[in-house]
Amino acid sequence: MIKRLFVKNKFFSHLLTLPIILSLVGLLFIFEASAVRSASEFGDSFHYLRLQIIWLTAGLVIMTFFAVFDYHKLYYFAFIMMMTTIMFLIVVLIPGVGSKAGGARRWIDFGFFNIQPTELAKFSVIIYLSSWFIHKERKRFFSFLILIGFLILLIILQPDMGTAIIVFLLSIIIYYLSGGSLLHLFLLVPVSFGAFFLLIKVSPYRLNRLLAFFNPALDPLGITYHINQILISLSNGGILGQGFGASRQKYLFLPEAHTDSIFAILGEEFGFLGGCILIILYLVLIYKMYHVVRLAPDRYGKLLAGGIFAFFNLQIIINLAGVVNLFPLTGVPLPFLSYGGSNLLISFAMIGILMSIEKNVKVIK
Repeated sequence: MIKRLFVKNKFFSHLLTLPIILSLVGLLFIFEASAVRSASEFGDSFHYLRLQIIWLTAGLVIMTFFAVFDYHKLYYFAFIMMMTTIMFLIVVLIPGVGSKAGGARRWIDFGFFNIQPTELAKFSVIIYLSSWFIHKERKRFFSFLILIGFLILLIILQPDMGTAIIVFLLSIIIYYLSGGSLLHLFLLVPVSFGAFFLLIKVSPYRLNRLLAFFNPALDPLGITYHINQILISLSNGGILGQGFGASRQKYLFLPEAHTDSIFAILGEEFGFLGGCILIILYLVLIYKMYHVVRLAPDRYGKLLAGGIFAFFNLQIIINLAGVVNLFPLTGVPLPFLSYGGSNLLISFAMIGILMSIEKNVKVIK
């Protein structure tokens, strides 16, 4: 019995400490990557670091709340959360309300803070679909498609292809975990690919992104500039890196250095070895999440944990694959490392839910 409790507490500590360690590493590299840009834009090298510390503090509070909150009660808030998400996704498209940056309208400015509705959409989809699929219902597939199709349409209109892909895949994974028909999913594959290529064809920007993925040398000063600067960062790092603080790409050469491309700065300063250590930390965290899924005490907990497990896997894989040019760049942040309050808060909220589920596990096998 004592051994079982020890194993359980050790597991619980890993689930808690790894996100904190990753976030603290993120703070270092956010400052590293943003200091020059922050000084030029705001006259303050610590601007982005200060904001991220505030978001990290808020994230820890939210994580604590969800960790002590009975996850079963999320069922009663699922519909409200989904309706709120849909409302925000509509509101952000209204000119003058949604903040526009880089050609996309993705943020709602509340004055003292911004909210990114697409991050809330990832969270709401997990909670809502897990609550909906507790009970097996006949003929629910088409209702499921209508809901997910509507959400993806609102996200595409921003536009945010990366989040649309994540929301779609999250939905499919939760549907599968709930025992949904495999035939339905197989029938959905050609439709999904058709819609994907249609979206690329009607948007020159998306088509250029795809061409840049296949040929980074296509337009080095234009559409392929971003990926080329990332690859320069990683190649500069070599095996052991240039050393902490020695990155040259952070001097306004690398776009989004403190957000989506932060792994490139880490790779430049700590090399292949540093990148591998970071990936190992993520793998350990994912492994601990897998155990929560496997040992979840009930169907609702298993669906929630499965959705959260899929969320972190998708975010990590899509970001890292994009950075090393195994996947087109999509603007998906790296959990706990990339700058951004909305994603950090949602990530810690999900960790808190996993901790709540883990508390209900009677025995660790």
